[in-house]
Amino acid sequence: MASRGRLIVIVTALLCASIACTRSSAPADDSKAAVPGTGSSTPPSQPVNEDAKALAGFLERVNQYVTLHQKLENTLPKLSKESTPQQVDTHQRALTKLIQDARQDAKQGDIFTPEAQAVVKKLVTKIFSGPDGAGLRASVMDENPGVPNMKVNSRYPDEIPVSTIPPQLLEGLPKLPEEMEYRFVGNDLILMDTHAHIIADFVPDTFTK
Repeated sequence: MASRGRLIVIVTALLCASIACTRSSAPADDSKAAVPGTGSSTPPSQPVNEDAKALAGFLERVNQYVTLHQKLENTLPKLSKESTPQQVDTHQRALTKLIQDARQDAKQGDIFTPEAQAVVKKLVTKIFSGPDGAGLRASVMDENPGVPNMKVNSRYPDEIPVSTIPPQLLEGLPKLPEEMEYRFVGNDLILMDTHAHIIADFVPDTFTK
């Protein structure tokens, strides 16, 4: 009986040791671990840069426009290096008509949404308020009469010049596909389709004249 009692004690001790070892080696539940410095088991949400989000959406809409542009342009006869100015003009006007027909319902703000316009105006204000602001504004307005009653999806008038964009502003704006470019017309910033010579969209009154 004594030896049997000792055996029971030994078996019980071994079982207890096995259970303790199993518990200590079990992996920690990371889903319930507190985030350092927060006292919370849920990771903190990352702040959203609303300006970057607005510009990313703008660039996505630009790329959608360019996809349509390329699809329509591919239906036209290809130009060659030997194409005459008249052939180039004919090709351009044919592309203009195709895009205008495909975007009959286009309106201001389709590509430059209100959120994107706010970011552009903020950037222009920042640059034109700097030490070189007056000179940059003067260069933009030089030989820049503007376009009366400018409309989205209309052909930019051949007889009216467009102003260049200061490099400081281009650095802050999203890089465009080669079919598109930014231009100032008066104090409006337009998005121009350079192949079709079309105003794809614009931001009105980006700065005070």
